[in-house]
Amino acid sequence: MIGNIEHLLNTTNDVFQKNELKSIFGQIAAVAQILWDRGWAERNAGNFSINITGFFNAAELDRLSFYPFQPLAKRYPELARTVFLISGTGTRMRDMANNPFENVCCVFVSDSGSAYHLVDDNAAGLSAKPTSELATHLAIQQQLLQKKSLEKVVLHAHVTELIALTQLPPYTSEKAVNSLLWGMHPETILFLPEGVGFIPYTIPGTEDIAVATLKGFEHHKVVLWEKHGCMTVARTLSEAFDNLDILAKSAKIYFLCKSTGQEPEGLNNMQLKEIRDYPQAEPPVYKKPDFSI
Repeated sequence: MIGNIEHLLNTTNDVFQKNELKSIFGQIAAVAQILWDRGWAERNAGNFSINITGFFNAAELDRLSFYPFQPLAKRYPELARTVFLISGTGTRMRDMANNPFENVCCVFVSDSGSAYHLVDDNAAGLSAKPTSELATHLAIQQQLLQKKSLEKVVLHAHVTELIALTQLPPYTSEKAVNSLLWGMHPETILFLPEGVGFIPYTIPGTEDIAVATLKGFEHHKVVLWEKHGCMTVARTLSEAFDNLDILAKSAKIYFLCKSTGQEPEGLNNMQLKEIRDYPQAEPPVYKKPDFSI
């Protein structure tokens, strides 16, 4: 955990005296519960990172550099002096939902981008450590900054319906997957008009899958890993879940149709074009929800 975050949020330690963080932790708890209930984060599956640098001024960032640091295997120069909330390694979403403070860690990337400070007031050293996918998260977060993107969140989950879809040989290419997902429900092309990136099966946790994922995020907000799961980027953790939820709904509609013994008709190309071109078919402005706890 981030030491005793409740203590940090309500004492003279001004680094964490921020109401925005309370809302973010509330959002973490809410999304973690849904991921667990959906079966998209079995055992200790699923992880996320949230860039919260904007909540800190320069003096507060200076203070974070006094916490113990760990060297990184790779340098991330664009991430210098950035702050992230990151899911802890080995943590379970069901536990995250009950107590996000105990299962999330706070990371401050050093001035050089070659190390990170674990922001923690727990002298016993019992705090959560960053997810084993830390390097992948940092690489994606760096790419978002390079693109000057509004997205601050990276979420990985094992979305059952999407994994099942990529178990079917006809849907093991980017073109085929997007054609199906767009065709099953208008909301999919409305909110994810760029579709999803697709990565043929690659051993999880390798440099190969990390490189392929970065390439996928060059033009997509969601990247689907064949037979494994997916990652998405978004402005908030709640919005990141929404991205996955929309895709899962399309996949579920497909499987429900197939369960009747019928082949789903799907939206045709003309109907999809009408949705794309319709002037009022723009996604609404995302309003930040209040998840304060």
